[in-house]
Amino acid sequence: MCAIHQPNLFPRLSTLAKLFAADRWIVLDDVQFARRDYQQRTRLAALDDPGRQQWLTLPTHLPNGRPTLVNQALLVQPRRSRRTVSLLIRQYYGRSRYWPAVSEVLDVVLDRFENTDRVADLARTSTLALLTALGWNGEVLESSAIRTRQSRSERLADLAVATGSNYYLCGTGGLRYLDYQPFAAHGITVVPFRTPVDAGDRLWQRARRVSSLWALSATGPSELATRLTAEREAHLLGGHADDDL
Repeated sequence: MCAIHQPNLFPRLSTLAKLFAADRWIVLDDVQFARRDYQQRTRLAALDDPGRQQWLTLPTHLPNGRPTLVNQALLVQPRRSRRTVSLLIRQYYGRSRYWPAVSEVLDVVLDRFENTDRVADLARTSTLALLTALGWNGEVLESSAIRTRQSRSERLADLAVATGSNYYLCGTGGLRYLDYQPFAAHGITVVPFRTPVDAGDRLWQRARRVSSLWALSATGPSELATRLTAEREAHLLGGHADDDL
């Protein structure tokens, strides 16, 4: 089972849940960079008051202007960005009882600043560090290394085929444009992935808005992994009726 998603900086829980449910994550790194997306930024929520939020943004240079691909975007000020990431995450989550787990994720990302100036590398590292903290041991591949056709649905199907995937996890954002035929032609089942919408469940209330760092800090890696495992099993058995990207 594969999920195909652009590298996101400390991704939202809705995104992390989809990747956690997959056996392999195909990093969509060769599409056009979008500043209003989540490749270079994430929304931090205060531990005791998740309604209080702040953007954590990596200032980014697009060497080719608007056509710049995700894997071509560069940090403007790597050292300053590293310091900002460290200070803000410690400020927001340093008082958590699960800070050791959060700190391990943070340290992996801070180390990555030492040998890259590419935004996609840092976003990919932050996502993989979170997945690893939850016990995920799936495969990670990059779309830029795989030859595909150009149309969106054919391209996604080609990526799934090339990685030997029998199932493709797709959120409702993709379902709005997805053509099932290229997948069906190769016997690949499209599985809609939808995270719960439950106003009474604190974990999922802001899952599509704030970084999953909040969920890790609030519940800890063991409980969060248990909840995401339940989501994975629910989708294998038929899924939810609600939404995710």
